[in-house]
Amino acid sequence: MGLQIALSTARNALLATSTQIAVASRNISGASDTGYSRKIATLVTGGGTAQVVITRAGDQALFDRKLTATSDEAASAAKLDALKTLSQTVGDTADVTSPAARLGTLNAALIAAANQPDSSDLARTAVDAAGDLAASLNGAAATVKSVRMEADASIAASVATINDLLGKFDAANGVVIRGTALGLDITDSLDDRDRILTQLSAVMGIATTTRPDGGMAIYTDSGATLYERGPRAVTFNPSPALGSGALGNAVYVDGVAVTGANAPMPLRSGRIAGLTALRDDTALEYGRQLDSVATGLVAAFAETDPTTVPASTVAGLFTGSSAASLAVAPRVDPRQGGAVTRLRDGGIASAATVVNAAGETAYAGRLKTLVDNLGTARSLGAGTAVASSATLAGFASASAGWLSQQRKEADSDATYQSTLLSRASDALSNVAGVNGDDETALTLQLEHSYTASAKIITVVDQLLKTLMDAVR
Repeated sequence: MGLQIALSTARNALLATSTQIAVASRNISGASDTGYSRKIATLVTGGGTAQVVITRAGDQALFDRKLTATSDEAASAAKLDALKTLSQTVGDTADVTSPAARLGTLNAALIAAANQPDSSDLARTAVDAAGDLAASLNGAAATVKSVRMEADASIAASVATINDLLGKFDAANGVVIRGTALGLDITDSLDDRDRILTQLSAVMGIATTTRPDGGMAIYTDSGATLYERGPRAVTFNPSPALGSGALGNAVYVDGVAVTGANAPMPLRSGRIAGLTALRDDTALEYGRQLDSVATGLVAAFAETDPTTVPASTVAGLFTGSSAASLAVAPRVDPRQGGAVTRLRDGGIASAATVVNAAGETAYAGRLKTLVDNLGTARSLGAGTAVASSATLAGFASASAGWLSQQRKEADSDATYQSTLLSRASDALSNVAGVNGDDETALTLQLEHSYTASAKIITVVDQLLKTLMDAVR
């Protein structure tokens, strides 16, 4: 009877040790996987038997903090990337291709032309400078629109990613629920589910709740339901065009808007939140500032038509209603068949707006007026973040400075959020990660236990054989 008990004990120990060795091997294999959590094989005894229960290391509070940090980092990174594009293309006040620098070049050319009004070459230089300024604003406006359209397309791609991840989460969540009910090892399935949650948090800020059956519900960081015993539909209609001042479409979760000024549950973090803020706030604001420069130019170079009662103001050197549509009037541009002398004499809009009717070559009145207009402070940028009474050059410099400040703040925030994410990830790794050296040492220790149990079985087998031989 004693030999039978010894044999049974040794067999149980052998099976338990082999399971523990297998778990240690799993840990070593998953050591390089950031989404893998260390598995713990605990030997539980009771009722004369021993059983190995497999759990996983982790800390739910740390994991939730990592999800939040991932969402915040993704939002700030998305905004920073777009601001870098705007800054690189438009430049700053020191860049000769920036609107502010182009304004300075135009002013200098007008002064030179006013000092020598009979020089068609100097007049042409001024007209060319005006064309370069218009092209600079056209390019800046095109960049703003491109950035906004790219953000809109990225939002659409992010929504598709969310729906795909929710489908995968539904499958993983089902495995966890069934495994929990049957008492199976679900630790790998829990890892799979956490990986999906991490990917989801980068796209949209989320919060989770675990149910008694092991299942999980997911909500946006604003409270909208993303998953509750099944995935909810996340929808978005890409904007076919985003003109100056036009807002993009909203993202909906289960029919509830989670982005946009009128959203009842607006997202606070995640890539979609960052892209939406960039598309409908920062880039839109900068576009309005560029439009203010353009409309200011049209006003500064406008001509007076005396044939109307009262006399009306009409577009002169510059035409257009926005930065995207700003252009030099064809009647003064020699490249479009115009005459540069109209810059001096007037008549750019029509024959009725001529001020130097005699065609005096030494007439400098109109050119001096244009120089004065360009250097006169006026109310600019109404409704924008840099609205003020300033010269066009001063307003353009303030606009470039505003953009530079936005990028600086975004860069600082992105660095901060990246650091938080790194620290949160490190803290979770210290709790749930795998130390390859420790697992290797544990494996060697378990192998010694396995060998000892195997020897006991061998000894018992020899004793039983001796006993049987004696009986015979």
